[in-house]
Amino acid sequence: MEGNSTSGAFPPSPHFTVADVTVVVAYFLLNLAVGIWASCRVNRNTLSGYFLAGKSVAWWPIGASLFASSEGSGLFIGLAGSGAAGGIAVAGFEWNATYVLLVLAWVFVPVYISSGIVTMPEYLQRRFGGERIRVYLSVLSLLLSVFTKISTDLYSGALFVQVCLGWNLYLSTVLMLAVTAVYTIAGGLAAVIYTDTLQTCIMIVGAVILAVMAFNKIGGYHNLEEAYLNAVPATIIPNTSCHLPRPDALHLFQAPSSDDLPWTGMTFGLSVVATWYWCTDQVIVQRSLSARDLNHAKAASILASYLKMLPLMVIIIPGMISRILYPDAVGCVDPDECARVCGAPVGCSNIAYPKLVIELMPSGLRGLMIAVMMAALMSSLTSIFNSSSTLFTMDIWRRIRREASEKELLLVGRIVTVILVVVSVVWIPILQSSSSGQLYIYIQSVTSYLAPPVTAVFLLAVFWKRANEPGAFWGLMVGLAVGLIRMSLDFTHPKPHCGTPDDRPSLVKDVHYLHFAALLCLLTAAVVVGISLLTRPPAESQVKNMTWWTLRPERHLSSPPLSVLKSLPENRPPGTAEEESPEGQTWNCACSPPAAKSEIPPTKTLGDRVLSPFWARVCCLNAILLLCVNVFFYAYFA
Repeated sequence: MEGNSTSGAFPPSPHFTVADVTVVVAYFLLNLAVGIWASCRVNRNTLSGYFLAGKSVAWWPIGASLFASSEGSGLFIGLAGSGAAGGIAVAGFEWNATYVLLVLAWVFVPVYISSGIVTMPEYLQRRFGGERIRVYLSVLSLLLSVFTKISTDLYSGALFVQVCLGWNLYLSTVLMLAVTAVYTIAGGLAAVIYTDTLQTCIMIVGAVILAVMAFNKIGGYHNLEEAYLNAVPATIIPNTSCHLPRPDALHLFQAPSSDDLPWTGMTFGLSVVATWYWCTDQVIVQRSLSARDLNHAKAASILASYLKMLPLMVIIIPGMISRILYPDAVGCVDPDECARVCGAPVGCSNIAYPKLVIELMPSGLRGLMIAVMMAALMSSLTSIFNSSSTLFTMDIWRRIRREASEKELLLVGRIVTVILVVVSVVWIPILQSSSSGQLYIYIQSVTSYLAPPVTAVFLLAVFWKRANEPGAFWGLMVGLAVGLIRMSLDFTHPKPHCGTPDDRPSLVKDVHYLHFAALLCLLTAAVVVGISLLTRPPAESQVKNMTWWTLRPERHLSSPPLSVLKSLPENRPPGTAEEESPEGQTWNCACSPPAAKSEIPPTKTLGDRVLSPFWARVCCLNAILLLCVNVFFYAYFA
């Protein structure tokens, strides 16, 4: 186990002062207090109250929760590490989210509300009929949650705590999991969203303080490029160039032939993966569906998009500064040296952020940064625990127990959360012995192999009324088979160490994982279209209220309570509103006020409110402003 320890790399961590202990304890107490307060604000004894926070949450907690859910400790460690290894190109992963978040709020959320669903597999089941797609997607989502999201967040959070504090890895992780699980199990989505809001504030404050101190250490931003290009470790591998920083480190767009992050992959392949994550992943969509109305959902996406602009300056560039200040540790390339420093022969860029915290933060503020990383870990885990229990309860358990009562479903949701906690703890030793040098690449590559088929099916389900169940199912199966082949090749032929000949298969060596994601999405779409055209079209009930072109009027965009959904026929969407013309509904769900007249009285439900035309236009203007800001930053750093 010595090889996997960081103890040989760093001097013993400074003992926590009273100020550090006070900050961490205060954080845990405040976190629990907010979780308990939020739990008491909604009725947790109903399915809608537990899983969708009573559909009554305002825009600002949802926006903060969207940001916190995506910025787990895995991304804190991973983004800073990728910045240290390759520069700012990784910021594209964050900035690309701006466009997809707006698509979520203006396109996908109206469709999901119109169709009256709670989970993403449920939408495909209502859209296409049958159960095999719904069950497949539920199982796939649960597996992705356990083996990418939970595992990587746990590893990176534990790595941070172990490097910074010298605490026992198991003790610190179990403690965080226990506190996280208590209010997730007790409080449901409301507790998750409001504690995410608190943790977002803590993360931003702590990260900004550390970024300012790091910039001050190198004399300001204007010294960054020169200092980074000179950050070369003392121990190098002769006759190679892998110890040299990338010359295009301060350029967002890299050459299409780059083996790091080519701009073509970051534009097309990343958009495919981002659409899966932001528009079809249960963790994210569940938050938007808990909004009071569509305006709040749109405002939440805008707030989250602005927050996603921050990581470049407060996470990625501090990672680059860590390499500048500590090139022998963070920038090591010799496998033996790297194994001595961090226990990972493939590289030690993952320690960039914790190394900054250890060396730069004074007493008290060091405790704040520990709280920040705990916040990142716990916010991500709470999101995954709550959303995974929703998936299992609504999409799998209801298939097994069709007559299950609401009380039984609530109990099952809480039990599933406990099981996920146990699985997470059992997974820790496996993570300890895994190759940690490629953490961020591991997350993105696994997602690029498994998510694109889901993206293709959702896009066609929403935008192409002719798509049917056989086409969607076999498209998913073909995409899964091809993705698993590439993933198995990737894991059986890892990238060679510096100075070692690259004899990997051409499919792995020459096709970047983001390029592969775009190609896999196109292949899946072609299969779906081909088989759909060769088989019978979907029934009218599977199209009405289920696509962008057949939405219910906006004043009816409010899904019924879950207890009502449970009693509806599986293949029949809820709602009885007459279809309107596609043109009218597209404009209606974008920027105009709701329809003035409707012969069908609005359904009286928890989220039923007439949308304000004024705030609808404010949301649209803010979205345009956001896009302008995003394009400016892309152009400046491209």
